Amino acid sequence: MLHPADIAWMLLASGLVLLMTPGLAFFYGGMVNRSSIISTMLQSFIALGVISVLWYVVGFSLAFGDDVGGYGLIGNPMTFFMFNNVGTAPHPRLGMGLPLVLFAAFQLKFAIITPALISGGFAERIRFWGYLIFIGLFSLLIYCPLAHWAWHPDGFLAKWGVLDFAGGTVVHISAGFAALAGALALGRRRSHLDGHAHVPVNIPFVILGTGLLWFGWFGFNAGSAFGANAQAVQAFFTTHLASAAAMLTWMLLESARGQRPSAMGTAIGAVVGLVAITPAAGYVAYGPALAIGILASGVSFGAVLLKNRTTLDDTLDVFPCHGVGGIVGMLATALFAQKGGLFTGGGSALLGYHLLTLLIVGVFTFGGSWLLYQVTNFIVPIRVNAENESHGLDTSQHGETVLVA
Repeated sequence: MLHPADIAWMLLASGLVLLMTPGLAFFYGGMVNRSSIISTMLQSFIALGVISVLWYVVGFSLAFGDDVGGYGLIGNPMTFFMFNNVGTAPHPRLGMGLPLVLFAAFQLKFAIITPALISGGFAERIRFWGYLIFIGLFSLLIYCPLAHWAWHPDGFLAKWGVLDFAGGTVVHISAGFAALAGALALGRRRSHLDGHAHVPVNIPFVILGTGLLWFGWFGFNAGSAFGANAQAVQAFFTTHLASAAAMLTWMLLESARGQRPSAMGTAIGAVVGLVAITPAAGYVAYGPALAIGILASGVSFGAVLLKNRTTLDDTLDVFPCHGVGGIVGMLATALFAQKGGLFTGGGSALLGYHLLTLLIVGVFTFGGSWLLYQVTNFIVPIRVNAENESHGLDTSQHGETVLVA
């Protein structure tokens, strides 16, 4: 039976999650150098087109189609091929009574933002056509299997009881490891090798992007309750608390190091809190949500400092913030979940499964992404040449510029 209030909320939540990808474009676009701002923003925005078409053709089937062979690894590509049998009637096992097409649309928005998140790891040096090929391959061969593992009733992680309320594992950990692989596969920016300081182009864009992400994240997390219900309300407020706590924690950590509190750091801290609460949002109480935000912000802050002492050129700190933040949130879910958490009387079984899941997902996403970068580079050179990189990706890849003569 369809419930109008649930449908109305999920339509709104789907729109909120879609807004996150343009929000990410501003968030990332404000952080890069002036000569690559358009390219960086477009790398997020173009995912709206590429992933939407792939999801319609076969992606939804791979993620949520009938399980192949009973192993919980992948969906049958023909179950919903070209959205066959995807209509306004509810599905008996997917979407908890929503029209199936609405469930598919909501899940599509998660599939869109995941490869867009990865782009921050290799910003300012990737060829546009190579990027398009990579995100297409990543979506079909890595994201869709992960979504099936965790969110399909027959997925093996779902059967283990692994908790990923809104994508801490499927979205953020996978994007973090894929960005790490990309930073290593493409190598360091030439300006980075020359010792030139990275100067963000537009801090107000970063703040705007953070605001859009924070706003959209209410749909991301509260929408994952799949209805206008008490769990959605819980996820809404835990999301807000964790982000607020993480934002303040990052600012205080900067101050403790003798730095002035920066707008950039405050914005990054807020996003880290949003990342970390994502797997836990509908499963934990408000106090633990606050603790998750504080803990994730501190750990990611330390991870950024550690990365800065290495030669790793993860341009926009995707792995230290999204990858590490997602890991903290995933493990904290196993500690604080109201049902089954280690600190709530559930024993250590859930934590054990989450640790095993982290190992499996880390190896699969890092190794699989590394292979996909090599495949992409075989099809088309994935990195721009030295001349194009020095001129900036805006002019070399798109013939456009924000520079005023």
